[in-house]
Amino acid sequence: MLIDSPATTVATPLDDARKQLRHALDFLDYGDDVFQMLVTPRRELAVAVPLRTDDGRILTLRGYRVQHSLTRGPAKGGLRFSPGVDLDEVRALAMWMTWKCALVDLPYGGAKGGLAIDPSQHSRAELERATRRYTNEILPIIGPDRDIPAPDIGTDEQTMAWIMDTYSANLGYTVPDVVTGKPISLGGSLGRATATSRGVALVALAALAHVGIRAEGATASVQGYGKVGRSAARFLSEAGVRIVCVADEHGAVYRSAGLDLDALDHHVDTHRTVLGFDGGESLAAGDALTLDVDLLVPAAVEGVIHEGNAPSVTARVVVEGANGPTTTAADEILAAQGTLVVPDILANAGGVIVSYFEWAQAKQTYRWSLDTVEERLRTRMVAAWDEVLAHAIRHRTTLRRAAMTIAVARVYDAHRNRGLYP
Repeated sequence: MLIDSPATTVATPLDDARKQLRHALDFLDYGDDVFQMLVTPRRELAVAVPLRTDDGRILTLRGYRVQHSLTRGPAKGGLRFSPGVDLDEVRALAMWMTWKCALVDLPYGGAKGGLAIDPSQHSRAELERATRRYTNEILPIIGPDRDIPAPDIGTDEQTMAWIMDTYSANLGYTVPDVVTGKPISLGGSLGRATATSRGVALVALAALAHVGIRAEGATASVQGYGKVGRSAARFLSEAGVRIVCVADEHGAVYRSAGLDLDALDHHVDTHRTVLGFDGGESLAAGDALTLDVDLLVPAAVEGVIHEGNAPSVTARVVVEGANGPTTTAADEILAAQGTLVVPDILANAGGVIVSYFEWAQAKQTYRWSLDTVEERLRTRMVAAWDEVLAHAIRHRTTLRRAAMTIAVARVYDAHRNRGLYP
């Protein structure tokens, strides 16, 4: 759910996604007909997912899969298990995936899926049944050359294994390339689990260098300590950045001299939250966003930096590890303050890049070495950063508008070259 100040209208992720597209099209001088074509998802599916609980009750969950674009290739995007997920949220996330894939020049369109369920409230057996039934409901529109799901909030490599097995059982043979982010034993890629985090760290270090801040001794706050934030903090720390604060949905922990990440990780593994960690001072979760640090990495959910708290963000660099963590109104405030914001479609593209590598390896029935995966990830992330930065400098605009302009132009160019059928 988006957080906003009480005196303002709450912006939804879909509102922000549409505004970002409109800004890019205005710069490109494309007309309203192009906006309508690019803003409208190619295909949407809403399904009922009945779940038999361990105690014999039947719950009916709502599930979604949105394929925003298929123009540059099969749709690609994660699957989110979250109690508040709805169709508009999935629409926004699918649209951002389209631009993300285009920006890093992958042969994909964008998609996203969601199931309205709280994983923490269900057993492993219940989650397996929900996943398999959801997969069966969306089966007609997914496939290795149609739409390839991947993990997102609330899902993991086990979820992907269940999807792969359900899909394969229906076809009668094993189809490893129907999903990415699956276990290594089932054809997953080395380096996939930490790819998003590694990409975040790579562009964060590049952004710090761009504004004249050395990584060694720079300070950072990481909001969200899950799949992305936890490893991103580790990679940044290894580069010399001092991680002074981390936060999750329950609270934050702060230590000016830098947190002991080994001890913190042990605490989180044991207690499933940063709360109660005795190696730092406890803060409210939102305080992680407004600390006096060089680098802020929002790596949780959408809309955490909004009109109400953006004026209090003092970090010189914000690197969006999450999808849509900054609202459009907040973006304008941060730009006016001189804050360098590295947008999500660039900053967290490492995951989909290595998902592409995993998909390619599955099609080749060949596994690349970890060094090969990480070097190719670095090459693509650095190239994308250099291209976006050069465009922003040349046109005197923000990194977000530069990234969106590049991505949208690529998607529209593909539309134009393919033509309209019939």
